[in-house]
Amino acid sequence: MQDLSLHILDIAENATRAGATLIEIDISEDIGKDLLKIRIQDNGRGMDPETLKGATDPFVTTRTTRRVGMGLPLLKQAARETGGDLLLTSESGKGTRVLATFQKSHIDRRPLGDMGATLITLIMGNPDLDFVYRSNLREQEVEVDTRSIRKALNSTVRITDPAVIRLIRDLFSKRVD
Repeated sequence: MQDLSLHILDIAENATRAGATLIEIDISEDIGKDLLKIRIQDNGRGMDPETLKGATDPFVTTRTTRRVGMGLPLLKQAARETGGDLLLTSESGKGTRVLATFQKSHIDRRPLGDMGATLITLIMGNPDLDFVYRSNLREQEVEVDTRSIRKALNSTVRITDPAVIRLIRDLFSKRVD
């Protein structure tokens, strides 16, 4: 995957298949430590300890449609190529948390990509699920919480209405890597 946003999309889609109703995505940078951090957390069914142990092995997957699972292994590799790492925690019935760290200035760090398009894809593809997105990059903060948006819409307009999607998209108008 060329952009980190595609990894985020893949992990979030896996969370939806795991029954998550809330997916939180946090992206932040620590300029002093030269780190980019991506945290994705869901409230899906989580993993038992044995499944968690093999989750970053590409030849261990819970999917029945194919024999390999490349999402987490590729994200882990992308993080490690920059001197970072991937930390995965999960508990059956409570959800999963993925934390990937990258050396921000490393020449091999992939660009973040278009997080606005990624979030909109997730919302449009899963209009009944809630997403909380927060980023603080280059002193530009973006926060989207579909729970708050739904409350403000008061059931008069769907969250997938083009005007609502346009407003969400505008929050990402200043793309940063």
